[in-house]
Amino acid sequence: MASASPPILKYLFLLLIILAPVLYSTIYLYYYQKQKHQYFNARPLPRDHTFEASMLIPETHERILAVTERIGEGLLHGPEDLAYEPKSRFLYTGCIDGWIRRVNLASDDDCEFKVENWVQTGEHSRPLGLALGLDASLIVADAYQGLLKVSRDKEVSVLANEAEGIKFGITNGVDVASDGTIYFTDTSYKYNYKNLILDMLEAQPHGRLMSFDPSNKNTTVLVKDLYFANGVSVAPDHKSLIYCETVLRRCRRYHIQGKKKGTVENFIDNLPGYPDNIRYDSEGCYWIAIFAGRTIVWDTFFKYPILRQILYVVEQFVTVPKGRKNSGVISVSLDGQPIALYSDPNLVLATSALKIGNYLYYGSLYKSYISRIHLTDKTKKQDK
Repeated sequence: MASASPPILKYLFLLLIILAPVLYSTIYLYYYQKQKHQYFNARPLPRDHTFEASMLIPETHERILAVTERIGEGLLHGPEDLAYEPKSRFLYTGCIDGWIRRVNLASDDDCEFKVENWVQTGEHSRPLGLALGLDASLIVADAYQGLLKVSRDKEVSVLANEAEGIKFGITNGVDVASDGTIYFTDTSYKYNYKNLILDMLEAQPHGRLMSFDPSNKNTTVLVKDLYFANGVSVAPDHKSLIYCETVLRRCRRYHIQGKKKGTVENFIDNLPGYPDNIRYDSEGCYWIAIFAGRTIVWDTFFKYPILRQILYVVEQFVTVPKGRKNSGVISVSLDGQPIALYSDPNLVLATSALKIGNYLYYGSLYKSYISRIHLTDKTKKQDK
């Protein structure tokens, strides 16, 4: 009778079975993707990035889902960013299917708002950032097509899709200054929208802040080497703008005019989560959407590039839960001081925020509605 295999051989065999997918995907990663010039390469964050405790926020509301209303439920799939036209009271948003839809806030009758299919930006499109133009147009940062303009007659035209010979990978945030200049971000020149999570995990500076001058149709790169460049908001005096770097949990100020023209300085750092879009409310506050709050898991991933490299390899075979939670919105003063945080442990992927009257409207990457909360009544009731 043959003797049983030594236990050590069994353990080695099991270990080989477990490691085989990792070894295979590592080979795939190195050879196949390197040939495509887009191989995944996680890197450390800048040395000045902190993993210390997040900033203190004077006012917090941590259960906003309990007081949230749903606008246009089932009709607005993935309302990523929001733009509001006060005269007509139309609230515009871009959806997953390439449609820009608008909600008639003047039609509020027992919270039944009229939702209209306004314009389709293209078969292969994903409108992200939105901003009103000076000529009753809508300016759109489309993840795939680039910077777009939608005229009052619903004609869609491409303003720009590359700069300095480099195509936009994920055209993302946008805003328009008083002189008509359009400021926008390209999140990554390396990855497209379908692979945007890879840009976050790599944590390399693939992003750019740019301007487009409608008078001469010139696109200018203002700031390079940004870490997941995202939302943009022109300051109320139009002398500077604020832009967000999601991976670094910070927003910075770029000076458009004055003695500091062309320079960059910190605006707000060490946010309690990862910023997406930013909007000024004409009342002295910026509103920054936090698509996910900080967690020990995400902090650990960003501290150690090898863990992000392993995560990428493992995800070639299985989907790994990302542990996203505590999404929300933070209000910030003109000088970058935190005012209030509106969040919820069960809220994920809030991508934009817009204050209209006493309501705060916020968008989402995947929900089928726009959310809103009443800032003066319901949040106070919820906190009692």
